[in-house]
Amino acid sequence: MVFICCSEIENITIGESLFDILLALVALGVLVTVHEAGHFIAARLCGVTVETFSIGFGKPIFKLVRNGTEYRIGWIPLGGYVKMKGDSLEEDAIEEPDSFQFTKWWKKALIALAGPMSNLLLAVVIFILTFMLPGKVEDQSPVIGKTTGAYSMVFMPGDSIQAVNAKPIKGWYQFLGGLNSDKQNSIILVRDGKKLTLTLPVVNLQTFSNDVLPAVSSVIGEISPGMPAWRAGLQSGDKIVRVDSVRVNDWYDMREQITKAAADTILLTVQRGKTILNKAMPLEKNPLNDGQRVIGITQQMAVSYSQSYPPLTAAKYGVNATLNFIAINYVGLYKVVSQPETIKSSVGGPVMIYSLSSQSAKKGWSSWIMFVAAISLVLMIMNLLPIPVLDGGHIMFALIQAVRGKPLPRKAQIILQNIGVVLLLMLMVYAFYNDFTKVFTRAVSTMGKP
Repeated sequence: MVFICCSEIENITIGESLFDILLALVALGVLVTVHEAGHFIAARLCGVTVETFSIGFGKPIFKLVRNGTEYRIGWIPLGGYVKMKGDSLEEDAIEEPDSFQFTKWWKKALIALAGPMSNLLLAVVIFILTFMLPGKVEDQSPVIGKTTGAYSMVFMPGDSIQAVNAKPIKGWYQFLGGLNSDKQNSIILVRDGKKLTLTLPVVNLQTFSNDVLPAVSSVIGEISPGMPAWRAGLQSGDKIVRVDSVRVNDWYDMREQITKAAADTILLTVQRGKTILNKAMPLEKNPLNDGQRVIGITQQMAVSYSQSYPPLTAAKYGVNATLNFIAINYVGLYKVVSQPETIKSSVGGPVMIYSLSSQSAKKGWSSWIMFVAAISLVLMIMNLLPIPVLDGGHIMFALIQAVRGKPLPRKAQIILQNIGVVLLLMLMVYAFYNDFTKVFTRAVSTMGKP
């Protein structure tokens, strides 16, 4: 019922929706299986007996016993699990060296860490491969929109950039990427129908990208699932023409009116084809941007082109992308914890994952695979939180054992794990509630509308 509602919201067929659901399930299943495979390999290397390694859950449709380990494939393909000897605190384990409970502390920490590190490795490999293989890049047109500072004496709004340092370009990021920061630049552009060649001295790329902006219309590109614009029923391709009755001419006017609105709710006048709609929606604080108020939309990318990089460059970009993603998420976690009022807009569950997966799949396989890498990193980050029952909790117990010289009493570990389970269940229930509330709100807002 929920997924049919989502498909109606996005104006796609049930068949497309089912395919999107399948993609999301496959992605989640692969990521969890990779995670558990990390635990499995580390346990075997540390001499801990693995009793069961399962891909999928439920009744096995296939199983094979090798070297004391039962390998099985469950009929529910939503991940997998590893059952190690003596890994359950509820069981009376015999003190044996191949039992998880009685192995050395550093081995426990290594086994627990191996799962998240497998997700990290998978993400790095995926990012590198996507940079190496030809992929679709969405970009803004290389047309000057606004200039400030010294560059306002060089460029004029409407200038169309044709080439940078003798290299033809198709998009704005190609323009920025082609500029030299250590020597002068030659730029060919078209102004008022005439081709001109400009020579720029050495540029500071950060300053240049802040002072020279591309021409961007107020047409919506993507909508972040769960955010105010999504709940209000806005769609990709909608053009925002007014914000609280003030006419906006481009993306910059629109953003200024939204971020500086006096009230906590705004009214957007939207053009969808030949239809004019009025959409009221609240503003939400973005914890990653000093609480700036947003509605959850991105610019429409006017051009697209194929691009790939040589292996060494791809490796550099892949590693940088991974590190940047991890840093942004940890900063986001800190800000969400320090600003509890942002939890509602930051927490999402399976429906939000489905929506994001669907959005990525529509942009092409390269985008969807990068989405899988991002979710793999999210699994790593969340599993490393020091919460009992998560891998971070097992690592915490191992470090406590290292300091004390002996493990925490089993009763204390059981109590802490039960607390961890309750916390996770509460978070899961809240995520589901948050998801379905947002989906219901969007369904109501789009009911009977074009």
